[in-house]
Amino acid sequence: MDTTVANTSEENKRWGGGIEPLKASYGKMMMWFFLTSDSLTFTGFLAAYGFSRFKFADSWPIADDVFTHVPFVHGNYPMIFVAFMTFILIMSSVTMVLAVDAGHKMDKAKTTLYMFLTVLGGLIFLSSQAWEWSTFIKGDYGAVGTHAGNILHFVDAEGNRVALKDIAVSQPTERSYHAAKDGIWFTSEKELPSYTLEEVIDGFKANPELLVRTTYTVEGGHHKTILSRSESLLELESKGKNIVEGANLIQNEYGSPLFANYFFFITGFHGFHVSIGVMLNIIVFFNVLLGTYERRGSYEMVEKVGLYWHFVDLVWVFVFTFFYLV
Repeated sequence: MDTTVANTSEENKRWGGGIEPLKASYGKMMMWFFLTSDSLTFTGFLAAYGFSRFKFADSWPIADDVFTHVPFVHGNYPMIFVAFMTFILIMSSVTMVLAVDAGHKMDKAKTTLYMFLTVLGGLIFLSSQAWEWSTFIKGDYGAVGTHAGNILHFVDAEGNRVALKDIAVSQPTERSYHAAKDGIWFTSEKELPSYTLEEVIDGFKANPELLVRTTYTVEGGHHKTILSRSESLLELESKGKNIVEGANLIQNEYGSPLFANYFFFITGFHGFHVSIGVMLNIIVFFNVLLGTYERRGSYEMVEKVGLYWHFVDLVWVFVFTFFYLV
C-alpha cells in the first residue's frame, strides 16, 4: 500500500500538470488537438495535389498563365491579386496577435479595435477569393476541346495566347437551346458557348499566323506542344469537339481537369475554414464590445480563436506555395 502511494506521488511530481497540463487550459488544449487533426487533413490534400502536379508536370497549367486578373484593371498582371490576398490574410494574423496581447493586458478598447481589423481582413480575403473563383470559372481566352479530352489553345507566332473572341468569325446561323418539345427524353441544357466550333475554325483559317498549342499525347506522357500550321488545322478539323470557356469539374480551358478539381476543392475547403474563423471572430468581437470577457476577468477566448485564425493563415501559406508558386 505504501509502495503504491509512493509511486502515485512520484508520477504526479513528474507530470506536474494538474488541471492545466503544459500551463494551458482545457479549452486551449482541445483547440490544439483539433488543429493538429485538421492539419493532417490539409497535409493529405496537398500531398495528393503534389503527386498529381509532378506526375503531369509537362502538361500542368502554369499559375502565371491562369491567375492574371486584377479587379477593375485591364491587362495581364500575373499573381498580383493573389499576392494581395495573401498579404491581407497575413496582416489579419498580425492584428490578431495584437488583439491577444491587448487581451492579456485587459485593454478592452485595443482588443475591440484589433478584433474589428481582424474581421475586416477576413472579409476582404473571402470577397477576394469569391472574385477569383468567379474569374476562374468564367475564363478568359477560351479553348477547343477534342474527342480525346485534350485542350487546344490558340497562340500567335511569338507563342502568346490568343482569345477566341479575337479569332471567331460570326456566321449567320440560328442557335437554340434544347427544349422539351424536341424529344421524348429531355435534359435541360447548359448555357451555349459564345461561339460555335465552326466559327472558331473559320476564324483560324482566316488568320494564317495563328497556331495551335495542345497537350499532345506522346510516348512517355503528355507534353505541351505548338503544332505546325498544317498540323494545327488537321487537329482542329478532325479532333475538335466543343468550345471550352472557363473551368468546371469536367473540362477547363487552362489544361488538365485535375487542376480545376484540386483548385476548387482545396481552396474551397480552406475558404470554408476562413468563413468559420470570421464568424467566430465576429462573435468574440461583440463579446469584447459588450464587456463579457472583462466581467469574467479573462480574455482567454480571444486567444483560443486566435490559435484557429493563425492556423488558417498558416495553411494558406502552404496552399499559396503549392498552387501559385510551384
